[in-house]
Amino acid sequence: MPHPIMFREDDMGLAEVRDIALGFPATFEKISWGRPVFCAPKMFVMYGGSVKRSVEGAAKNEYVPHPHSILVKVDDSDRRALEQDNRFFYPAYMGPFGWLGMDFTVQAVDWDEVTELIDSSFRLVAPKKSVKQLDER
Repeated sequence: MPHPIMFREDDMGLAEVRDIALGFPATFEKISWGRPVFCAPKMFVMYGGSVKRSVEGAAKNEYVPHPHSILVKVDDSDRRALEQDNRFFYPAYMGPFGWLGMDFTVQAVDWDEVTELIDSSFRLVAPKKSVKQLDER
């Protein structure tokens, strides 16, 4: 059974994220887990995410959606500082693999900062050839 689509084309920030992400060498967009993901060929940014929270006395965990956000891979040296910022969250499923989410609804979005986060994520997962092409621009 395919995952339901969990975004709309007019979602806050999606057009901007798409423009930024597809500007990197050899990148493409696909839909995975019902969300837009950007790959080079490994995924380096996802639009939208959620947080898994355990509920006392409940048999199942609760998922708190962050539909207007990005998930990016972060370097361990940056993680501690980013986690102190209330815009960032530890995403369900991907958090243990070095990913953080940034919620666009907490405060005005600084698109230069978003570009830097996406750039850093790209550099962590992209092939060396693609990173070299980026640096030669």
